[in-house]
Amino acid sequence: MSEPTPDGQTGGLVDGPRDPEHDPSAHYALERSDVEALAARQIATTGRTRLVVSPLGGQPLAHLPESSATDVTEAFRRARVAQKQWARTPLDTRSEALLRLHDLLLDHQAELIDLVVWESGKARKDAFLEVAHLAMTARYYARTAHQHLDTRRVPGLFPVLTRAEVNRVPKGVVGIISPWNYPLTLALCDGLPALLAGNAVVSKPDSQTTLTALMAARLLDQAGFPKDLWQVVVGPPAEVGGAVVAQADYVCFTGSTATGKLIAAQCAERLIGCSLELGGKNPMLVLHDANLDAAAEGAVRAVFSNAGQLCISVERLFVADQVYDRFVEQFVARTRAMTLGASQDWAVDMGSLVSQAQLDKVTSHVEDAVAKGARVLAGGKARPDLGPYVFEPTILEGVTASMDLFAAETFGPVVSVYRFHDEGEAVERANQGSYGLNASVWTRDGDRGRAVARSLVAGTVNVNEGYGAAFGSLAAPMGGMRESGLGRRQGAEGILRYTETQSVGTQRVLPIRPVLGMSEESYAKVMTTALRVLKKVGRA
Repeated sequence: MSEPTPDGQTGGLVDGPRDPEHDPSAHYALERSDVEALAARQIATTGRTRLVVSPLGGQPLAHLPESSATDVTEAFRRARVAQKQWARTPLDTRSEALLRLHDLLLDHQAELIDLVVWESGKARKDAFLEVAHLAMTARYYARTAHQHLDTRRVPGLFPVLTRAEVNRVPKGVVGIISPWNYPLTLALCDGLPALLAGNAVVSKPDSQTTLTALMAARLLDQAGFPKDLWQVVVGPPAEVGGAVVAQADYVCFTGSTATGKLIAAQCAERLIGCSLELGGKNPMLVLHDANLDAAAEGAVRAVFSNAGQLCISVERLFVADQVYDRFVEQFVARTRAMTLGASQDWAVDMGSLVSQAQLDKVTSHVEDAVAKGARVLAGGKARPDLGPYVFEPTILEGVTASMDLFAAETFGPVVSVYRFHDEGEAVERANQGSYGLNASVWTRDGDRGRAVARSLVAGTVNVNEGYGAAFGSLAAPMGGMRESGLGRRQGAEGILRYTETQSVGTQRVLPIRPVLGMSEESYAKVMTTALRVLKKVGRA
């Protein structure tokens, strides 16, 4: 519950500890007035608050108000009112708002990056990539709006006589449930095409990274989107997340496979659509002709970006026998040379894990593997001297199927390295398991790399890059196969998922029936002749 403020009043935000002289975590890292301004953007009437603590030294950030199922209902009510007007707004006006958002993101990048780092603990360079990706997403959909959403003419039943066209109609109100690992990108990137398509959004960000999502919502307001069009609710997943799924016209979820399956079942019960970007145990293949310097450098980014807390990061590394020793030597050296830290400094190569729970999982996976015979080539332990949740970038060799991390997603800075003798074997091993999100292939022969890519079970495959080539190409869809998810973000699929198709047919001059006293038998003969002619002239 809310606690009394110094003036004796009860507010939505409570005071924290008051003795910083004796306790280094006894003062808030963020200005209270800034936090209050952001918190006002969400709907929360419960009186409950939740303490948010930064992975940077465990410093308190804020006590933030929590929403209830009733607040979610109010958010949907407001969003539905706003959506009706927004759907009638010209497409060019919607696109212009996205382009203004593009500029606002770049103009406010310093404060956005600060907030992302405070809440998530990631390296500053990784936080910048969130700003860049979101700006590119806004620009891409703004520039391609008509390509995706304009009414499209299609061939009618009879040439000249029948006109057929397909409209794209907004779903209504989209529910977006986003995680903590990329709090800016994933709070907004799925919602921007939903807005462009004429929908409203009710967003439920993770409670750890609420402030970043609220700041993003404020930028939407400044870009000219109607305020009620984008609602933010925050609270316990079962109560608040469940209420979002229960009332949305479409659901977009990024998170674990287990939760994704539950959401898919709820959506199926209501006969609404959903897109789910879930877990992965992503492989990287280093072929015998790879540029080893480039592959080793690329592996560091593919494995350790955001301390491995990235759905498309690499956790399994398969290396051709001919180059295994040389590659591993270079990869280990580059990994050991990384600068670790939990700070706002641009010099940090790899930041912190987000929480004690995440640290416990990573530690458990590594300790289990080592106890069962895996060898640590680099890293392997927590670094509390650098930050409460910092874990060293870790390379393991000799990982077997008996170990927890062999098939389970670690979601941390840990990779298992394996030797292979032929490419067919490597592909077969890379395709093992239940996931299929991302993969990476390294070779000097681009054609060969793309051929290997087609044999991999993964929604995205990068040749001579870990994940950025595919993910950064906004016109290319991104998503998973098998238990890595349903649907796609980005590209045409990323916006069309938020629309319903409406087919409109207009018949002119002659009706679709016998005319001028023609019998049904004669009409059938005429139609048969017409069908043969249409096939002969190449009509689809």
